[in-house]
Amino acid sequence: MKTFSSFITQKGFLFKLGLFICTMWIIIAFFAPFIATHSTIAQDLSIRYLGPSASHFFGTDELGRDVFSRVIYGSRISLTAGIITVVSAFLFGLLFGGIAGYKGGIIDEVMMRFSELIMAFPPLILAMVIAAALGPSVFNTVIAMAIIWWPNYARLMRSMVISLKESEYVTASRAMGASHLRVLFLEIIPNSLGSLLVMVTLDLGNAILMFAGLSFLGLGTQPPTPEWGSMVSGGAEAMHNWWVSTFPGLAIFSVAIAANFVGDGLRDFLDPKLKNE
Repeated sequence: MKTFSSFITQKGFLFKLGLFICTMWIIIAFFAPFIATHSTIAQDLSIRYLGPSASHFFGTDELGRDVFSRVIYGSRISLTAGIITVVSAFLFGLLFGGIAGYKGGIIDEVMMRFSELIMAFPPLILAMVIAAALGPSVFNTVIAMAIIWWPNYARLMRSMVISLKESEYVTASRAMGASHLRVLFLEIIPNSLGSLLVMVTLDLGNAILMFAGLSFLGLGTQPPTPEWGSMVSGGAEAMHNWWVSTFPGLAIFSVAIAANFVGDGLRDFLDPKLKNE
């Protein structure tokens, strides 16, 4: 009979667990109005810092707002910000790196030096500077995060294009008179998406963590909008009321770890060497 430890380490289990958690959070975010039990902005100072109870599952915060409802609605902003960030970075990096790798020469040199210039700065510090310069808001914070993220995709895409552009099927496509755009977008890029999609999945959790961190510092969502990072920040001012920051913190942790489980599972599935281990 298999032990529990051997069961949880069985290939594919963590991927399924991560996929289940991510799916549940997406469902929660979509049906937030039906799941939330209270208003997310209604204040009642007479019940401030009320502990978890039957009437308030996750307790109340410093203004008497229901933490459970705010966590539920906060998933909408946190998940959306993370998804938009990685998708934007993925699309721009794919195009930028694809062109650089395919054209080569001086064009490749100039484009890659530009991406390295962005990567030379500490990511979190650069995101803070850009977000502060643009002004604190969800939109501006997402832009700041996408700016620091796309070079990673560009460099990976460039390396994939360089390794594939001399392949036999690409050479055959050129010999048949295919244009450069057709070769790049219909022959090379589709065969490079596997590694990029794994990177997108792994980065989703990191993007949500960074967005929460920027919101914690006051550069993301602004009160009274519920968002996990800003909720943790509010709870940090009264740590003895542990529920205020614990539940949004657990929400951040669950999404981040689930996204990593999914990314690791995709990597194992797409890498033949890992699949045969």
